[in-house]
Amino acid sequence: MNEKYILSCCSTADLTEEQFKAIDVEYICFHYELNGKPYLDDLGKSMNADEFYRAMSEGAQTRTSQINPEEFKQYFRGFLEAGKDILHMTLSSGISGVYNAAKIAAEELSEEFPGRKLYIVDSLAASSGYGLLMDKLSELRASGMGIDELYEWAQKNKKRVRHWFFSSDLTFYIKGGRISKASGFVGTVLNICPLLDVDYEGRLIPRFKIRTKSRVIREIVRRMEEQAEDRSGYAGKVFISQSACMEDARAVADLVEQKFPQMSGRVQINNIGTTIGSHTGPGTVALFFWGDVRTN
Repeated sequence: MNEKYILSCCSTADLTEEQFKAIDVEYICFHYELNGKPYLDDLGKSMNADEFYRAMSEGAQTRTSQINPEEFKQYFRGFLEAGKDILHMTLSSGISGVYNAAKIAAEELSEEFPGRKLYIVDSLAASSGYGLLMDKLSELRASGMGIDELYEWAQKNKKRVRHWFFSSDLTFYIKGGRISKASGFVGTVLNICPLLDVDYEGRLIPRFKIRTKSRVIREIVRRMEEQAEDRSGYAGKVFISQSACMEDARAVADLVEQKFPQMSGRVQINNIGTTIGSHTGPGTVALFFWGDVRTN
């Protein structure tokens, strides 16, 4: 563990336990319910992704809840008592109220630990896009960047993480009210796959209605060609997250690797975790990369 300060986030960064350990990032878990039974969103320990999405497909009801201020206080206190400063990045405030809960906890703890630093950053990101941001912060910390400088870097650069999502199953977008029942019915009949992104305020916004999965796969990669840092010369990392549709995710990854031969390593494919997945349901693929700053 880094002796100088702790890097921390929420489980909704949708990395694996092994990935979090590899980049030396701590995390705190959201909560969800499946048919009224409570679980921790604990990276698949309580219930793996296959079981979770199978249950959703069979009609299980899901409900999520964010981390509350008391949970944050208990979590942060352990690091502060050990003499560690903390930079914690939360799930986007455009999706959840968890940023406010973390801020409340930090303000109360600042009185108890006046000599320690506890920075809270709103990621304005979600799923493995949030994970991509944490991965970069870990690299910068390892290069020697101090907590104050890293905090400033995160605030300045977090909107450079681009997010594009598509779904081939509209069921849970209709349930969640993102798509009307009428539009969902028509979309299903016409084999429409909505293409969405995360905007400058960290909100998930529907952008395009594209017929057929093969077309939306090409279109999501075309968006990366238009927005990626250095365009076809992109040399950064690419993360994908998916919900029970690995074949579709692999198709996107193969096309990305073909179009961006200079990218850093292979595309990393993760599961969409149970918190985000409770709202997307199965059939969603999300693509994340470094690119143009998200603006209004």
